[in-house]
Amino acid sequence: MMGKFASANALIRSLLVVFCLAGVFASQALAQTSAQQSPPTTPNAPANNGQQPTTSNPQSPGAEEEQSVQEGISLRKKEHNYKNWNYNVGAGANVDSGATKSFVRGGGLGGMIGVARNANRYLGIRADAIYEDLPLKQSSIAISGATSATSYLLSGTLGPIINIPVSSTFGGYVLFGAGFFHRAGSLNNDTTLPGSACSSFWTWWQGQCFNGSLPLNGHFANTSQNQFGYDVGAGVTRKMPSGVEIYAEFRLMHGSNNGTTTDVRPITVGVRW
Repeated sequence: MMGKFASANALIRSLLVVFCLAGVFASQALAQTSAQQSPPTTPNAPANNGQQPTTSNPQSPGAEEEQSVQEGISLRKKEHNYKNWNYNVGAGANVDSGATKSFVRGGGLGGMIGVARNANRYLGIRADAIYEDLPLKQSSIAISGATSATSYLLSGTLGPIINIPVSSTFGGYVLFGAGFFHRAGSLNNDTTLPGSACSSFWTWWQGQCFNGSLPLNGHFANTSQNQFGYDVGAGVTRKMPSGVEIYAEFRLMHGSNNGTTTDVRPITVGVRW
């Protein structure tokens, strides 16, 4: 009987040892499984003190090239601070000089139109078509024996113009060049006889006399002379808000042919754009 009890007691002890070992192994397995399934911890992000993170936005090569092209265009526009072409129109009166002053009264009306091609802000070339009325003095009409007369000058000039910018509003210029002058006129109801003595008026009026006498054919009442010469002038400009400039100009114009001269001093006020 005691042998049987000892055998049972040994069996119970063996079972307890097995159960203990099984619990230990089970605990170790559970711990390993939990470690594998738990997610890794992430470190805390550093504080940015309320500032947004800066992000770099590098420009692509195409954008840099386009920006360079735009800057080049803007620079060229800034450098091209003048008009390629200028146009002018004006009117005024003339003051005579020389032999013309002896036979023509001052104050004859005149006008001009012109165009200038500018090479840069300061230098260009200008061409003008000019009309000047040359009203004869009463003493000249009396010499001719006429009741009235008409006299005028048509001219074309071409030469350099030098612009002088003073400010964004005011400026000036000087010009000079060659000119072609056509002076013409007619005497109305003249009573001078052909072959009469040729005075200084007749020499200036028709260009020349033949052997000191007027032509026998009577072709002296009308005159038409072509002369070549020069002109020199200067002007001031005032730019208006619209971009149009008001100008005032003074010129000295001289033409001659066969000793006969024409001298006028036009004073012109006009606009150019």
